Amino acid sequence: MSVVLPSTPALAPLLARGALLSPFKRPRPDADFPRDRLVLPALRIDLARLAAYERVCGFATGADALPPTYPHVLGFPLAMRLMSDRGFPLPLLGLVHTSIEITQRRAPAATGEYELAVYVGGLEPHRRGTEASVITEMREGGEVVWESRSTYLARHRTQHPVETPRDDRKPLPAVAEWRLAADVGRRYGAASGDRNPIHLHPLTARLFGFPRAIAHGMWTVARCLAAHGVPARARVEAQFRAPVLLPGTVTYAADGGRFELRSGERVHVSGVVGHPVLD
Repeated sequence: MSVVLPSTPALAPLLARGALLSPFKRPRPDADFPRDRLVLPALRIDLARLAAYERVCGFATGADALPPTYPHVLGFPLAMRLMSDRGFPLPLLGLVHTSIEITQRRAPAATGEYELAVYVGGLEPHRRGTEASVITEMREGGEVVWESRSTYLARHRTQHPVETPRDDRKPLPAVAEWRLAADVGRRYGAASGDRNPIHLHPLTARLFGFPRAIAHGMWTVARCLAAHGVPARARVEAQFRAPVLLPGTVTYAADGGRFELRSGERVHVSGVVGHPVLD
Protein backbone atom coordinates (compact mmCIF):
# COMPACT_ATOMS: atom_id res chain seq x y z
CA MET A 1 0.00 0.00 0.00
CA SER A 2 1.27 3.48 -0.87
CA VAL A 3 1.32 6.01 1.97
CA VAL A 4 1.66 9.62 0.78
CA LEU A 5 3.52 11.83 3.24
CA PRO A 6 2.86 15.58 3.44
CA SER A 7 6.54 16.37 4.09
CA THR A 8 9.90 14.80 4.88
CA PRO A 9 9.75 13.23 8.36
CA ALA A 10 12.16 14.53 11.01
CA LEU A 11 15.01 12.12 11.71
CA ALA A 12 15.60 12.75 15.43
CA PRO A 13 12.24 11.34 16.66
CA LEU A 14 12.65 8.35 14.34
CA LEU A 15 16.11 7.60 15.72
CA ALA A 16 14.76 7.86 19.27
CA ARG A 17 11.80 5.57 18.52
CA GLY A 18 14.03 3.03 16.79
CA ALA A 19 16.47 3.03 19.71
CA LEU A 20 13.69 2.48 22.26
CA LEU A 21 12.19 -0.40 20.29
CA SER A 22 15.50 -2.09 19.44
CA PRO A 23 15.76 -4.29 22.58
CA PHE A 24 12.37 -5.84 21.77
CA LYS A 25 13.24 -6.88 18.20
CA ARG A 26 13.99 -10.52 17.37
CA PRO A 27 15.60 -10.55 13.92
CA ARG A 28 15.31 -13.55 11.63
CA PRO A 29 15.22 -13.85 7.84
CA ASP A 30 11.68 -15.31 7.73
CA ALA A 31 10.12 -12.52 9.82
CA ASP A 32 7.35 -10.31 8.48
CA PHE A 33 8.13 -6.68 7.63
CA PRO A 34 6.20 -3.50 6.75
CA ARG A 35 4.79 -3.60 3.21
CA ASP A 36 3.99 0.12 2.96
CA ARG A 37 5.48 2.17 0.17
CA LEU A 38 6.18 5.66 1.54
CA VAL A 39 5.82 8.41 -1.06
CA LEU A 40 6.88 12.06 -1.09
CA PRO A 41 5.14 13.80 -4.02
CA ALA A 42 6.20 17.09 -5.62
CA LEU A 43 9.65 17.05 -4.02
CA ARG A 44 11.96 19.97 -4.80
CA ILE A 45 15.63 20.20 -3.91
CA ASP A 46 16.89 22.62 -1.26
CA LEU A 47 19.80 24.09 -3.23
CA ALA A 48 21.62 25.47 -0.18
CA ARG A 49 21.59 22.07 1.51
CA LEU A 50 22.64 20.44 -1.77
CA ALA A 51 25.62 22.81 -2.05
CA ALA A 52 26.72 21.93 1.50
CA TYR A 53 26.52 18.23 0.60
CA GLU A 54 28.53 18.77 -2.59
CA ARG A 55 31.27 20.61 -0.70
CA VAL A 56 31.72 18.01 2.05
CA CYS A 57 31.72 15.12 -0.46
CA GLY A 58 34.00 16.73 -3.04
CA PHE A 59 31.48 17.18 -5.85
CA ALA A 60 31.55 20.32 -7.99
CA THR A 61 29.06 22.84 -6.62
CA GLY A 62 26.38 24.45 -8.76
CA ALA A 63 26.19 21.65 -11.33
CA ASP A 64 22.93 21.19 -13.22
CA ALA A 65 22.62 17.52 -12.20
CA LEU A 66 22.37 15.99 -8.74
CA PRO A 67 25.34 13.96 -7.46
CA PRO A 68 24.57 10.25 -8.01
CA THR A 69 24.36 9.60 -4.25
CA TYR A 70 22.14 12.56 -3.35
CA PRO A 71 18.73 10.90 -3.92
CA HIS A 72 19.74 8.43 -1.20
CA VAL A 73 20.06 11.37 1.19
CA LEU A 74 16.60 12.59 0.17
CA GLY A 75 15.09 9.16 0.76
CA PHE A 76 16.93 8.37 3.99
CA PRO A 77 14.29 9.87 6.34
CA LEU A 78 11.63 7.68 4.69
CA ALA A 79 13.86 4.64 5.08
CA MET A 80 14.35 5.53 8.73
CA ARG A 81 10.62 5.79 9.24
CA LEU A 82 10.23 2.25 7.89
CA MET A 83 13.17 0.82 9.85
CA SER A 84 12.12 2.48 13.12
CA ASP A 85 8.58 1.11 12.80
CA ARG A 86 7.35 -1.33 15.42
CA GLY A 87 6.66 -3.86 12.67
CA PHE A 88 10.20 -3.78 11.23
CA PRO A 89 11.88 -6.90 12.66
CA LEU A 90 15.51 -5.71 12.77
CA PRO A 91 16.75 -3.53 15.66
CA LEU A 92 17.78 -0.07 14.54
CA LEU A 93 20.60 0.06 17.12
CA GLY A 94 23.59 -1.74 15.66
CA LEU A 95 22.14 -1.97 12.16
CA VAL A 96 25.00 -1.84 9.63
CA HIS A 97 24.73 -0.44 6.09
CA THR A 98 26.55 -3.14 4.09
CA SER A 99 26.02 -2.20 0.43
CA ILE A 100 24.29 0.05 -2.06
CA GLU A 101 23.43 -0.44 -5.73
CA ILE A 102 22.42 2.63 -7.74
CA THR A 103 20.87 2.62 -11.20
CA GLN A 104 20.78 6.07 -12.77
CA ARG A 105 18.78 6.14 -15.99
CA ARG A 106 19.57 9.80 -16.41
CA ALA A 107 21.09 12.36 -14.10
CA PRO A 108 18.24 14.13 -12.24
CA ALA A 109 18.37 17.92 -12.55
CA ALA A 110 18.92 19.88 -9.33
CA THR A 111 15.98 22.13 -10.21
CA GLY A 112 13.50 19.38 -11.05
CA GLU A 113 10.36 18.24 -9.25
CA TYR A 114 10.21 14.58 -8.28
CA GLU A 115 8.22 11.87 -6.60
CA LEU A 116 10.30 9.91 -4.11
CA ALA A 117 9.25 6.47 -2.89
CA VAL A 118 10.88 4.10 -0.39
CA TYR A 119 9.91 0.56 0.61
CA VAL A 120 11.40 -2.58 2.18
CA GLY A 121 12.37 -5.06 -0.53
CA GLY A 122 12.69 -8.09 1.74
CA LEU A 123 14.84 -10.00 4.23
CA GLU A 124 17.66 -12.44 3.50
CA PRO A 125 19.91 -14.67 5.62
CA HIS A 126 23.48 -13.44 6.00
CA ARG A 127 26.51 -15.26 7.36
CA ARG A 128 26.42 -12.92 10.35
CA GLY A 129 22.66 -12.53 10.82
CA THR A 130 19.78 -11.11 8.81
CA GLU A 131 19.98 -8.52 6.05
CA ALA A 132 17.15 -6.23 4.92
CA SER A 133 17.00 -4.50 1.55
CA VAL A 134 15.50 -1.01 1.24
CA ILE A 135 14.52 0.31 -2.19
CA THR A 136 14.46 4.02 -3.07
CA GLU A 137 12.95 5.29 -6.33
CA MET A 138 12.97 8.79 -7.80
CA ARG A 139 10.40 9.52 -10.50
CA GLU A 140 9.92 12.47 -12.81
CA GLY A 141 6.71 12.63 -14.82
CA GLY A 142 5.90 9.06 -13.80
CA GLU A 143 9.24 7.73 -15.12
CA VAL A 144 11.85 6.21 -12.80
CA VAL A 145 15.04 8.22 -13.38
CA TRP A 146 17.04 6.95 -10.38
CA GLU A 147 16.72 3.98 -8.04
CA SER A 148 18.81 2.25 -5.41
CA ARG A 149 18.89 -0.88 -3.30
CA SER A 150 20.59 -0.62 0.09
CA THR A 151 21.23 -3.58 2.38
CA TYR A 152 21.30 -3.31 6.18
CA LEU A 153 22.63 -6.07 8.44
CA ALA A 154 21.44 -7.01 11.93
CA ARG A 155 24.05 -9.25 13.53
CA HIS A 156 22.88 -12.29 15.47
CA ARG A 157 23.62 -15.99 15.76
CA THR A 158 22.62 -18.07 12.78
CA GLN A 159 21.96 -21.80 12.58
CA HIS A 160 22.91 -22.05 8.92
CA PRO A 161 25.80 -19.67 8.21
CA VAL A 162 26.20 -18.54 4.62
CA GLU A 163 29.68 -19.17 3.20
CA THR A 164 31.88 -16.08 3.02
CA PRO A 165 32.55 -15.14 -0.62
CA ARG A 166 36.20 -14.88 -1.63
CA ASP A 167 37.67 -11.92 -3.44
CA ASP A 168 40.98 -12.83 -5.06
CA ARG A 169 41.35 -9.64 -7.08
CA LYS A 170 44.57 -7.68 -6.68
CA PRO A 171 44.55 -4.27 -4.94
CA LEU A 172 43.82 -1.38 -7.26
CA PRO A 173 46.56 1.16 -8.04
CA ALA A 174 46.65 4.16 -5.70
CA VAL A 175 45.42 7.45 -7.17
CA ALA A 176 45.38 9.83 -4.19
CA GLU A 177 45.88 10.01 -0.45
CA TRP A 178 43.24 11.84 1.57
CA ARG A 179 43.70 13.21 5.07
CA LEU A 180 40.33 13.22 6.77
CA ALA A 181 39.61 15.79 9.46
CA ALA A 182 37.97 14.88 12.76
CA ASP A 183 34.85 16.90 11.87
CA VAL A 184 34.01 15.12 8.59
CA GLY A 185 31.21 13.19 10.31
CA ARG A 186 29.72 16.33 11.83
CA ARG A 187 29.89 18.25 8.52
CA TYR A 188 28.37 15.39 6.56
CA GLY A 189 25.72 14.91 9.24
CA ALA A 190 24.74 18.58 9.00
CA ALA A 191 24.47 18.38 5.20
CA SER A 192 22.70 15.01 5.02
CA GLY A 193 20.65 15.06 8.22
CA ASP A 194 22.18 11.73 9.36
CA ARG A 195 23.43 12.64 12.85
CA ASN A 196 24.06 9.14 14.14
CA PRO A 197 26.23 9.59 17.28
CA ILE A 198 28.89 7.13 16.06
CA HIS A 199 29.84 9.71 13.41
CA LEU A 200 29.87 12.88 15.50
CA HIS A 201 32.30 12.70 18.42
CA PRO A 202 34.79 10.26 20.00
CA LEU A 203 32.82 10.18 23.26
CA THR A 204 29.53 9.18 21.62
CA ALA A 205 31.31 6.76 19.27
CA ARG A 206 32.88 4.96 22.27
CA LEU A 207 29.40 4.17 23.59
CA PHE A 208 29.02 1.91 20.55
CA GLY A 209 32.46 0.31 20.74
CA PHE A 210 34.48 2.57 18.43
CA PRO A 211 37.72 4.21 19.66
CA ARG A 212 36.97 7.36 17.65
CA ALA A 213 34.16 8.72 15.51
CA ILE A 214 33.77 6.96 12.16
CA ALA A 215 32.94 8.40 8.76
CA HIS A 216 29.49 7.77 7.29
CA GLY A 217 29.58 4.92 4.80
CA MET A 218 27.62 7.01 2.32
CA TRP A 219 30.18 9.80 2.65
CA THR A 220 32.99 7.39 1.77
CA VAL A 221 31.27 6.14 -1.37
CA ALA A 222 30.19 9.66 -2.37
CA ARG A 223 33.76 10.92 -1.94
CA CYS A 224 35.03 8.08 -4.14
CA LEU A 225 32.42 8.75 -6.84
CA ALA A 226 33.21 12.47 -6.80
CA ALA A 227 36.81 11.56 -7.61
CA HIS A 228 35.94 8.79 -10.06
CA GLY A 229 33.14 10.49 -12.00
CA VAL A 230 29.79 8.93 -12.91
CA PRO A 231 28.14 9.23 -16.36
CA ALA A 232 24.52 10.35 -16.71
CA ARG A 233 23.44 6.75 -17.40
CA ALA A 234 25.22 4.46 -14.98
CA ARG A 235 25.03 1.63 -12.50
CA VAL A 236 27.06 1.87 -9.29
CA GLU A 237 27.68 -0.99 -6.89
CA ALA A 238 29.52 -0.45 -3.61
CA GLN A 239 30.21 -2.59 -0.56
CA PHE A 240 31.01 -1.14 2.86
CA ARG A 241 33.70 -3.42 4.31
CA ALA A 242 35.26 -1.64 7.31
CA PRO A 243 34.72 1.66 9.16
CA VAL A 244 36.96 4.69 8.56
CA LEU A 245 38.17 6.22 11.84
CA LEU A 246 38.31 10.02 12.13
CA PRO A 247 40.69 11.73 11.90
CA GLY A 248 42.68 9.51 9.60
CA THR A 249 44.47 9.05 6.29
CA VAL A 250 43.08 6.86 3.52
CA THR A 251 44.13 5.92 0.01
CA TYR A 252 41.75 6.28 -2.92
CA ALA A 253 42.52 3.69 -5.61
CA ALA A 254 40.90 3.11 -8.99
CA ASP A 255 41.35 1.27 -12.27
CA GLY A 256 38.82 1.42 -15.10
CA GLY A 257 35.38 1.24 -13.54
CA ARG A 258 36.57 -0.19 -10.22
CA PHE A 259 37.41 1.89 -7.15
CA GLU A 260 38.25 1.39 -3.49
CA LEU A 261 39.14 3.28 -0.34
CA ARG A 262 41.73 1.66 1.92
CA SER A 263 44.18 2.14 4.77
CA GLY A 264 47.24 0.01 4.12
CA GLU A 265 45.84 -3.41 3.18
CA ARG A 266 42.50 -2.81 4.92
CA VAL A 267 39.75 -2.02 2.41
CA HIS A 268 36.98 0.23 3.69
CA VAL A 269 34.86 0.57 0.54
CA SER A 270 35.03 -1.20 -2.81
CA GLY A 271 32.85 -0.68 -5.84
CA VAL A 272 32.39 -0.44 -9.55
CA VAL A 273 30.87 2.10 -11.92
CA GLY A 274 29.38 0.69 -15.12
CA HIS A 275 26.72 1.31 -17.71
CA PRO A 276 23.26 0.01 -16.78
CA VAL A 277 21.23 -2.50 -18.73
CA LEU A 278 17.90 -0.70 -19.12
CA ASP A 279 14.58 -2.21 -20.15
